[in-house]
Amino acid sequence: MAETQGFILSLLVFSGKFWWTSSKVLLPELNVTCIIQDDCVLPCSFRPTGTVVIHWYKQQIPVHSYYYHKDQFGLQNKHFSGRTSLFNSHISQGNASLLLKRVKVQDKGRYKCYTSTRKGNQEIFVNLDVKAPIQSVTMEMSDEMVICTSHNIYPMPRVIWATEPTLAQEALENSTIRTTDHKGLFTVESMLRIVGNLSERTYFCSFMSADKSQVWTASRKNQDDITHEEGQPLSISCMAPHSLLNFSLTWTISNPMEQTLILKFDNRTGNMVNLWEEKAVLNQDLLLQGDGSLLLSKPDSEEHSGTYTCTFSGLQGRHIVQTKVNITVASINVDEKNQQRSWWSTAASAAFVLFTIIIALPLCLRQRALEARKLSYRYNGAGLVEGEPKLNRDPNSSTSCNGEQPGAEHTKEQAQADTHDDQFNDAHRSASCNGTLGPDSENEEEEKQGECQTEEQDVSDSESFEQNGFINTEPELHLAETSSRPQA
Repeated sequence: MAETQGFILSLLVFSGKFWWTSSKVLLPELNVTCIIQDDCVLPCSFRPTGTVVIHWYKQQIPVHSYYYHKDQFGLQNKHFSGRTSLFNSHISQGNASLLLKRVKVQDKGRYKCYTSTRKGNQEIFVNLDVKAPIQSVTMEMSDEMVICTSHNIYPMPRVIWATEPTLAQEALENSTIRTTDHKGLFTVESMLRIVGNLSERTYFCSFMSADKSQVWTASRKNQDDITHEEGQPLSISCMAPHSLLNFSLTWTISNPMEQTLILKFDNRTGNMVNLWEEKAVLNQDLLLQGDGSLLLSKPDSEEHSGTYTCTFSGLQGRHIVQTKVNITVASINVDEKNQQRSWWSTAASAAFVLFTIIIALPLCLRQRALEARKLSYRYNGAGLVEGEPKLNRDPNSSTSCNGEQPGAEHTKEQAQADTHDDQFNDAHRSASCNGTLGPDSENEEEEKQGECQTEEQDVSDSESFEQNGFINTEPELHLAETSSRPQA
């Protein structure tokens, strides 16, 4: 009886040892989501009892192994080469978690963590899901189409269109194209046809992730073109479609050659960078309410003409308002035109008068002086003395002819003497011209011949002048001149 009891006890102990060593502890499966291109940890733990063997598998594919107190890479699949590791310093504490680096789309799946110790074996399953969140959404607008695009997304997102004011649902039917790259990431492009006038509505395009945990919205409004006169204040409207908490506002101006930053405001810090400090301003009080309108104090036709873009940027959205502005040269009204024309007429008249005074008048005076000098020279020997006042030729003038004024007899005597001298000079010139004078040099003869010709010309001019009624010799002088000539 005692032997039978001892045998049963030994069998129970042996059976207990076998059950402990051959048993497997099963734990609930874990779900882990990792961001593509980030590092991710797959958790696994065990009860530490001395040495341990660790194996990680993905559907029977060796991912990572550890035994003999070190990592073993001999059986590792090349897809995971260089991208896995354990927390070796924590293994003795029961931590067998796997660090998977630079997660890829292909890493998605079910993983198994197997640990074996002196006290037994353990298996833990981890379901790994991967995703590439929506980074941004861009919206482009033409006259006929609105195009919304986003890149490097996983898994496939859902695209939702809306307008403000609202359009009928059938008008929001869109065409969406999905493509994948070599990494397995999606590029989504959705197109919506514009209904009516482009500037009538604001268009919204939202990308929603597959698990509905993320919504990224892009919106855009193209406003009517603005034509404005330079020098006059101009406000360019920009309204956010909804209230914003943390956002930044950017204003730019672009032309076919370049795009220029005007200003940038950050609502989170309150900082503003304004490159047009003297030309453009924002009302920050209105800005906090969603009004980001830009005020141009004195717009210039060349510098401030172009396409203005206002951009509200938030954590999961972007709103763009675009306006084409043409600054024109200031126009002149009718009164100003008439005033300007009158001013030019006055200026032209003044210029003509000034020209006449400066140029024409001196020429006329000089010409008259020259003519007077010629007349004085021509009649120097016929009763007009150069540089002396002329005698009155009026025969009825009693003052000049019969004057009883003092010095009259002296004047007549002086005139008779001057006439006698002139007759002597004429006789002398006649003799010289006829060669009756004494012998002289040939040069003197030539000079005298020239003088004679000049005298003859002067006499001819004098006769012509007399025929025209410009005789300036008094009757008394003619009588004196006749009486003084010698009788033939």
